[in-house]
Amino acid sequence: MPPEPCPVVETARIVSGKWTLVLLRDLAAGSRRFSELERSLRGISPRTLSTRLKALEEEGIVERTVHGGVPPRVDYTLTDKGRHLVPIVEAMREYGARWLLTG
Repeated sequence: MPPEPCPVVETARIVSGKWTLVLLRDLAAGSRRFSELERSLRGISPRTLSTRLKALEEEGIVERTVHGGVPPRVDYTLTDKGRHLVPIVEAMREYGARWLLTG
């Protein structure tokens, strides 16, 4: 019989991908366009950003909305499932500010 899944392990699986936590941080402030995320996440390649967003979309964490027009505009927003990860990101921010960035 396989072991029962652990909620901590499953959550870590989702948020442990490179760039995922900072993507969640940025999207917690509201909808963002691809170019806004790319500027905010200095050092991320467009291909990596696209891959991470697609993976988060497949997990139901991020929603991609295409708006008509020329050129079409695409926004990325956290779903309800994604918004429930924001307290984890905030707790990590508080921990880092208190214990890692003070000297």
